Amino acid sequence: QVQLVESGGGLVQAGGSLRLSCAGTGRIFSSYAMGWIRQAPGKEREFVVAINLSGDNTYYLDSVKGRFTISRDNADNAKNTVYLQINSLNPEDTAVYYCAAAITMNRISVSSADYWGQGTQVTVSS
Repeated sequence: QVQLVESGGGLVQAGGSLRLSCAGTGRIFSSYAMGWIRQAPGKEREFVVAINLSGDNTYYLDSVKGRFTISRDNADNAKNTVYLQINSLNPEDTAVYYCAAAITMNRISVSSADYWGQGTQVTVSS
């Protein structure tokens, strides 16, 4: 059974940092591009960032560039984990963050992702 499990969310003050993790089953991690999609209260889900299979190509939502960094643990595929380092958090980053997997990086989107995690809540206080 395919599973993506997020962790690392929480409540932080504006300006703080968090590191989100997404652990996936082996077939997912070795075969799929990965990414993060978020949903703020009362808003639609939006793409945040994606990383390709090899980890050498990334694509970010403009508003998070320079503050968010995605990486994947290709050096040790047994960990099957993708990370999202979030710095300089602001209240507009408050959302449920979902890990997503897709066969290609450009399919990491609200409508095209093949697999989803259950989400982890990030709340930023002002």
